Amino acid sequence: MSSSSPAEPSPSAQSPEGSPANSPAPPERRRISLPPFWAQILAGLVLGVVLGWVAREWSVDWLSRTLDEIGGIFVQLLRLAVGPLVFFAIAVSITNLRKVSNAARLAAQTLLWFLITSLIAVAIGLTIGLVTNPGSGSNLTPADGFAPESKGSWLDFLTGIVPTDVITPFTELNVLQIVFIAAAVGVAALKLGERALPLVTFGETTLTLLQKVLWWIIRLAPLGTLGLIGRAIDQYGWDLLSDYATFTVDVYVGSLLVLFGVYPLLLWLVARANPLQFFRGAWPAIQLAFVSRSSVGTLPVTQKVTERLGVPKEYTSFAVPFGATTKMDGCAAIYPALAAIFVAEIFGVSLGAQDYVLIAFVSVIGSAATAGLTGATVMTTLTLSTLGLPLEGVGLLLAIDPILDMIRTATNVAGQATVPVIVAAREGILDREAYDSATSFEINEADVEPASAGRRNPPPRPREATA
Repeated sequence: MSSSSPAEPSPSAQSPEGSPANSPAPPERRRISLPPFWAQILAGLVLGVVLGWVAREWSVDWLSRTLDEIGGIFVQLLRLAVGPLVFFAIAVSITNLRKVSNAARLAAQTLLWFLITSLIAVAIGLTIGLVTNPGSGSNLTPADGFAPESKGSWLDFLTGIVPTDVITPFTELNVLQIVFIAAAVGVAALKLGERALPLVTFGETTLTLLQKVLWWIIRLAPLGTLGLIGRAIDQYGWDLLSDYATFTVDVYVGSLLVLFGVYPLLLWLVARANPLQFFRGAWPAIQLAFVSRSSVGTLPVTQKVTERLGVPKEYTSFAVPFGATTKMDGCAAIYPALAAIFVAEIFGVSLGAQDYVLIAFVSVIGSAATAGLTGATVMTTLTLSTLGLPLEGVGLLLAIDPILDMIRTATNVAGQATVPVIVAAREGILDREAYDSATSFEINEADVEPASAGRRNPPPRPREATA
């Protein structure tokens, strides 16, 4: 006879928590199921339009202020994260080149394809502008314009690359100077070899931490979209769409031609890769870029999708951060070309063949001045000042800028993922199996962390570290 009575179950019959096995299980906590991220963004967009219209039509001051604050805080949070993120992303990406045998060739090929795609994009922008004359049918006049608070010039661009100190570039968010400092630190770390490994490890850890914080900001994108779109509708109303109708259509058509025409064609002809498969894998980054209006803010997701498309992590960690600060086909190629033609027509200035050549030159060489944030004011003023056009024309463009910036940034990010795929395919380092199996995914916290997060790469050999 067993020593255990039926009324006293043996320890083996008890649950891990010590409760009897036949006791009712505690009710599971039901987590609130949120809709997909894209649906949250779409809801924020629609609600922003409605609230902006309500605030404007009924002059609801508190709603106007609320929309302004929500949109402003979201942009401010992005700006807060951008400076440190750019510095550590660029510095770490350069140190990661120690793991690549043909680093110099890959870097040169990346820069070359950045230039090629930028030339194609600016040519498309100029062609559309010359065919449609975006400023001729508008009711806008030079009196509607005003000079922007910040502007760009070639002198500022050339002399402003080297900072006067290491603090000001971060406080004033001069991305070009931050890139310069980060590049210097990264190259110095490469030269130091193993002695710089503690610094490299610190940089990788800090980058992971910053990307974790960035994820929290990204999660606020639906609210940010609500505030930014609502503020634009409240301030300018629907009338601005009629005055800027042709210009808006031109920017969207030009961007869509590059996004769904040029990039797929290059992938098919140069990389011998299926364009549909590229968009299937890269769509999360393109989608986030459209709503966040920030190439740098989208950087971690862009890097993640590029790796999922079969580009080696060591090369991706260099090419994508580099592209996020310099590769701007939407903001620095298509848009400045159309903006220059638009402003010239409003102010009655005739542009000649040499002016269009200058636009192409500025777009290709000066794109590094575009800060990878929301807006392209610096690049636009750089283009207008080079052509001798009134900078007051920039003020004409600010009203419609939030609506245009979404498609511009989506085009930027698509190009930042396309070029690494092309270069990797040409160099024979593209993982074709990974590319063909890449699928879209719902953005989550793990997608804004480096692929190596949570595990440390083995230290490189001395000869690799000093290569």
